[in-house]
Amino acid sequence: MAGDRLTDVLDATYTCLSRYGVRRTTMDDIAGEMGVSRSAVYQYVRGKDDAVRQLARRLHDRALERAAAAATADAPAAERIHGILAAKLDLVLDLAGGAGHAAELLDAKARLSGDICDAFTDRIRELLTEQFTGTGVAAAPTGAAGGTQPDADTEPTPAGTPPPPAGTTLVPAAGSTSTPARATATPLTPAQAADVCLALVIGLESLPAAAHLLRPATDALLTGLLPAPESHS
Repeated sequence: MAGDRLTDVLDATYTCLSRYGVRRTTMDDIAGEMGVSRSAVYQYVRGKDDAVRQLARRLHDRALERAAAAATADAPAAERIHGILAAKLDLVLDLAGGAGHAAELLDAKARLSGDICDAFTDRIRELLTEQFTGTGVAAAPTGAAGGTQPDADTEPTPAGTPPPPAGTTLVPAAGSTSTPARATATPLTPAQAADVCLALVIGLESLPAAAHLLRPATDALLTGLLPAPESHS
């Protein structure tokens, strides 16, 4: 029963935070929302700060449970990664799209819940990294960042010569038989691929159609990040 009453306290805390914001919410507000005395609320939380932290932890833990379930699902890697990202996006949309000030619980700089937000993002990153570690990461396309590799007959560049501006096409000098330096493919690490996926979902969070855009955006991104399926022909 104590667990049920704690749930009631946290539900009331959520309602009050949505209505007044973290700073203006008081223990009297929470007690009033529950229809009990303030001393009754103190049986389950140490104060408003404790109630806010427990509420933030509950919301983020529920999202992490969904992400962890997606990460271990019997499904293709792209579907597992989409599920992890969806768990993060759904948390944001549920709070930011709700009434009033609930989105304050997503603020990584918040005094009471910022560390919980950071730990949540770190765990999402770990789950994504594990996916790419298991599948590998596709090589970057030719011409991607990562340096250049000269052909065998390319003349070396004199020491101290500054690199050409970004976007410059390398052309051999008149009469030269050498060929331009050719960009090599440098694959991302699993951790870097995870960061790219996080950047995608964070970028979607502020868009009105975020929930509908996640699937096509993820599919397009993973086409470049995941290795191509092996052909059985």
